[in-house]
Amino acid sequence: MAITNPAKFIQETRAEISKVVWPTRREVVMTTIMVFIMAALTAVFFSLVDLAIRGGLNAVLSYFGG
Repeated sequence: MAITNPAKFIQETRAEISKVVWPTRREVVMTTIMVFIMAALTAVFFSLVDLAIRGGLNAVLSYFGG
């Protein structure tokens, strides 16, 4: 493994960081809102699936359980 000069490493790191395109405030806010909406929709979906499975399992158990 080659040994890198720390000063050169820092210089190259700064050069790479300067190439990063940072999102605007609006993009961050919109993405955050979309994440919260998708999380809420996912929670509702899995709640409905849970209710359906629970109802089906209760029906099967009550049918065979007496």
